[in-house]
Amino acid sequence: MVPFITLVLVVLSERVSYASVAKCDIGRPLLIKYKYYHSGDLLVGGIISQIFLFSDLITFKRHPSEEMVDELFYFMARWTYLASMELLSTHGRFTPNYKCDIQDKAVSAIAGPNPHIFQFMATILSIYKIPQFIYGSAPVLNDNIEATFIHHMFPNKDKENLGILQLLLHFKWTWIGLFYISNVSGEMFAQQILPMFTHEGICFDFIEALPKETFSTDINVMVSEWFQTYRIIMESTANVILLHGENEIMIFLRMFPMVSVFEGISVLRNVTIWILTAQMEFTTLPFQRTWSIDFLHGAISLAVPSRDVLGFQKFIQMRNPASEEKDGFMRIFWEQAFECSFPKPILNEDGGKTCSGEERLETLPGSVFEMSMTGQSYSVYNAVYAVAHALQAMFSSKLKHRGMADGGKGMLLDLQLWQLQHFLRRVSFNNSAGEKISFDQNGEIEASFDIINWVTFPNQSFLRVKVGKVDPKAPRDTLLSISAGDISWPNMVNQEWPLSVCNGNCQAGYSKIKLEGKSFCCYECLPCPEGKISNQTDMDDCVQCPEDRHPSNDQDLCIPKAISFLSFEEPLGICLATIAVSFSLITALVLVIFIKHRTTPIVKANNPNLTFTLLTSLLLSFLCALLFIGQPSKMSCLFQQVAFALMFSLAVSCILSKTSIVILAFMATKPGSWIRKWMGKQLTISIVLSGFLIQAAICILWLATSPPFPDVNTHSMPEEIVLECNEGSSVMLYSVLGFMGTLALISFTVAFLARNLPDSYNEAKFITFSMLVFCSVWLSFVPTYLSIKGKYMVAVEVFSILASGGSLLACIFFPKCFIIVLRPELNKREQLIRRQN
Repeated sequence: MVPFITLVLVVLSERVSYASVAKCDIGRPLLIKYKYYHSGDLLVGGIISQIFLFSDLITFKRHPSEEMVDELFYFMARWTYLASMELLSTHGRFTPNYKCDIQDKAVSAIAGPNPHIFQFMATILSIYKIPQFIYGSAPVLNDNIEATFIHHMFPNKDKENLGILQLLLHFKWTWIGLFYISNVSGEMFAQQILPMFTHEGICFDFIEALPKETFSTDINVMVSEWFQTYRIIMESTANVILLHGENEIMIFLRMFPMVSVFEGISVLRNVTIWILTAQMEFTTLPFQRTWSIDFLHGAISLAVPSRDVLGFQKFIQMRNPASEEKDGFMRIFWEQAFECSFPKPILNEDGGKTCSGEERLETLPGSVFEMSMTGQSYSVYNAVYAVAHALQAMFSSKLKHRGMADGGKGMLLDLQLWQLQHFLRRVSFNNSAGEKISFDQNGEIEASFDIINWVTFPNQSFLRVKVGKVDPKAPRDTLLSISAGDISWPNMVNQEWPLSVCNGNCQAGYSKIKLEGKSFCCYECLPCPEGKISNQTDMDDCVQCPEDRHPSNDQDLCIPKAISFLSFEEPLGICLATIAVSFSLITALVLVIFIKHRTTPIVKANNPNLTFTLLTSLLLSFLCALLFIGQPSKMSCLFQQVAFALMFSLAVSCILSKTSIVILAFMATKPGSWIRKWMGKQLTISIVLSGFLIQAAICILWLATSPPFPDVNTHSMPEEIVLECNEGSSVMLYSVLGFMGTLALISFTVAFLARNLPDSYNEAKFITFSMLVFCSVWLSFVPTYLSIKGKYMVAVEVFSILASGGSLLACIFFPKCFIIVLRPELNKREQLIRRQN
């Protein structure tokens, strides 16, 4: 029994029946002109679309069956149905559902590469539960019953679409064109990829549906369609064009060189990258064999994996049409490939060069015939072996439950096709190329896609170079693996790989802005706004730097911010500190002079206690300025504003007291004045203490509720982190400054009123001028302080403290010091009496 099974396997591996139509005794028979038949116990039928014919329009002057055969270049539904029914007939007769011999039983059928062939075939053969194989993309079937008997030798096309998407994303090709055949498969492809590609950022410059009849019977219509398609490509700004279709679209593509001759321009654009789907293999018509295929150089396609099958090369080299007269395809191919003809039975027919049958296939250029096994041929090879292994498994199973008496022949007669389907779904074997072949639960072959790079040569030959693969079992982000360095790009590409974008990339430092009325892949580039950066190309929006960093000049990266505060070590800090110390020393010197000459008339006449208090407060005010210089600390922030406010309030209160005493003293000299009783030290102390204690109360409330504290300001300066004292409560700060300003205005007003009193030592004029300068300094301080940022705010405040304090010191005390030190003769009681007289 084992030799019998082995014989069956050999027969199945070699005997493929291409169904034809036998003669019919009733009426004129329908004829299928090209066929191949080899008798055997069990047959694998095949219905394929391979031959293309041109002729005139249908005239209806002959029998429709004859004209239809001559006029059509593909199998229409009626011819596919016809071929399918012949598989159910006795060979040589067209009697569907009747076989009068035990041989030639069709156990399965193979169809391809066009999916519509399989769609029509399945309608007939699924009724008889005949297993069917398709080596092209899957068709749209009418019901689930038909799908039950289908086995796909083409890998999952959803994974193919994902592979194409990942390929485009890998090379950042976001601006592409699309051509597809306007059949059911093409329409479904367009419907599936449009939302998926758009969601991933791929845009289409154009989407064009090619007619189902790639070659029309009307030559004018056909040429017009070629020219229209050619113009679309030439006017497109996309450098990558995706083609979806079967083998005939390659023939359509090969028409472009001829169209370019008529147009008088170069063959397409040298940077066009064609992306081809796995359903397409290189196909050429006889009149195209001399046409250049250079435009295909650099194309990338997905492909059904193919392996080197043991013995295939030898099998190809042994083909001889003379010894295979029953092969209706061999002689046609041979005549077209070698441009010769076999002797014809018709007399006086000039056939030109005669075919000897000894021509060598390996001498043909690759554009005419490929010696290697293509993906589609490899799929057919695996389909036949899958049937063989399923039959062996089924017969082995029956032998276990049957005695040997029935014999193998009986089992062949008893073969039920629906039983074979069960074993086909579970078949798993290693073919002669060492590859494991199996199907999943949906009848799809478990295989990947190869990524192929097309490399053309001047002698019309080409190579398919594998540069990657698409693994359907891998996660989506690792679905595609590709080696870009192994790819040969079109000749004009001078970069790492060609680009295909709607416009140039927005470089770092810029962001994209959408153009109204155009695809989202088309945009303009705008510089990032101040404070933001973009560190990658084609960013949708610029991003803010972290708080401790700032944008570079080109706004393409974030740089750490410099730490900034008014330091004792920088020129500005040194200058202000020097002035503060100098003013303090000068004030101390003035205080020493006044204490030393406290018994002189000029010191006694201006209330020595108030004078000493005023000089002490000014001395401390100058020293308070040093609290604002240096890195802020908890103690410095806590006391700098408070100390400054208290010392200046004390100084201004002393000035107010001095001017008030002068006015009251003058008014008290009038007879019967009631003011005389208010004169004395109590009034002086009351005025000074009132101003000082009110300010002290405000400061204590400030420190108790919301005290100042060291803070880090990352927003005021774009390139600096400013270390500063946070005032805690703005209300309390304004209250302190407001009270001090009120005291200053009152002092200025009182001094202004007393400026003309007849007193030889009346200092109201000097106080008036000093308070005018004082108020001017602080009025200028407010807008200046609010208009600047960072450490310069502190510098302005220190400068205002020194300027206002210096104005009081200079205007009030320098004239007196001049008399005391340089003009002592004026500092005498006699001089005072003389001035009064």
